[in-house]
Amino acid sequence: MGTETAAGAGDTGENTGAGDGAGGFAGAAERRREQRGWYFYDWAVSVFSTSVLTVFLGPYLTSVAEAAADGAGYVHPLGIPVRAGSYFAYAVSLSVLLSVLVMPLAGAIADRSGRKKPIMGVFAYLGAAATTGMFFLEGDRYLLGGALLVVANVSYATAVVVYNSFLPQIATPAERDAVSSRGWAFGYASGSLVLAANLAFFLGHESLGVDEGTAVRICLASAGLWWAVFAIIPLRRLRERPGAHAGAAGGGGMSLRGGWRQLAGTLRDLRRYPLTLMFLLAYLLYNDGVQTVITQASVFGSRELGMDQTTLIGAILLVQVLAVAGALLLGRLAVRYGAKRTILGSLVAWTATVGAGYVLPAGEPVWFYVLAAAIGMVLGGTQALSRSLYAQLVPPGREAEYFSLYEVSDRGTSWLGPLVFGLTYQLTGSYRDAIISLVVFFVLGFFLLLRVPVRRAVAAVGAAAPDRI
Repeated sequence: MGTETAAGAGDTGENTGAGDGAGGFAGAAERRREQRGWYFYDWAVSVFSTSVLTVFLGPYLTSVAEAAADGAGYVHPLGIPVRAGSYFAYAVSLSVLLSVLVMPLAGAIADRSGRKKPIMGVFAYLGAAATTGMFFLEGDRYLLGGALLVVANVSYATAVVVYNSFLPQIATPAERDAVSSRGWAFGYASGSLVLAANLAFFLGHESLGVDEGTAVRICLASAGLWWAVFAIIPLRRLRERPGAHAGAAGGGGMSLRGGWRQLAGTLRDLRRYPLTLMFLLAYLLYNDGVQTVITQASVFGSRELGMDQTTLIGAILLVQVLAVAGALLLGRLAVRYGAKRTILGSLVAWTATVGAGYVLPAGEPVWFYVLAAAIGMVLGGTQALSRSLYAQLVPPGREAEYFSLYEVSDRGTSWLGPLVFGLTYQLTGSYRDAIISLVVFFVLGFFLLLRVPVRRAVAAVGAAAPDRI
């Protein structure tokens, strides 16, 4: 598990590669300007996942569906009987399925055309508009709510694919861990700030003369407006590079046909890079564990530990705030020890944290906050360094295509961890057993990542590697 070193790029090296499309990276000043602009998309979009998906939309859309339900508690979208209480979960599942189909196609078109900014901008503002439109979600408009959720979540995922694909182009190999970590830190800081403001507004809505439903709709719409305003910065700062096929006959187009052709070529091409595929499989496993801990922690806290809603909301905020520090701390550790070794260390920490959750005493909010603090410290860093390490394993000039596969490996298997969690609870009747079952994802992910010879994987795709990786 030692750090891989070689006489590769230095910390400030002007490496050759696909960074600038002309065979090298931009100068240091231009890179810093683009990197600062790039951070702001994390700042812009993170409020959607925190305020909208994590806190406000689920309970509110469920109440809207319940208002539209028949006497048996069912709504009937497209004539299909659906329990009102399941409507939000089904809408999220549909959005994930559609995003798995859309993301690779958008990534292929972005790389083929070399016009990433228009594609990123279209999906960013489509998602922001759908989120802002949630202000009109009231009464029994559950169909409107489901449609807006699907559009917003698919757009969110697709824009993130293109956004992530800029990382190998705006940062030298030696800079990527730090740049990715700062981006995640920006996102968590933004999510914490807006969520705290939204919660303060929601809890004080009566004193402001606003009813509860209107307060929720204002919080939802504010996330869309925040997304739209701050997305302007990266779209102005980032610059285009020539597409991977810009010089080829018939290349450079943004047609769906060309995108499908390129996507098929990417899937065939992935077989040439088995080490990149091995990393994706490792990421699939341990990230599914991470995502399941995040989504099921509130259920574990409320049902098993007896935590009230105020404690749960406080824990969510604590995770968001400490994830900023965690992302920056693990980014600094990666500079010293390498990204792979730091991720492996974080997976050990995740295993210990989940194990601690198994023995956590019920009815003790202090210990629940300690658990939330531990999650926050490893959450941001694990995600940030996984992104930057994968950026080293992507063939130059095909960043968006390969980052779409990265997002698919994330979202396309997000059912696996919850399934294991749910089955364990069904068989044992214990949420403690359900939470400890997630250890298998971190252990398997650890050993699979351990087997990835990262420096050899970087060389296989024809990219330059930093001194420590």
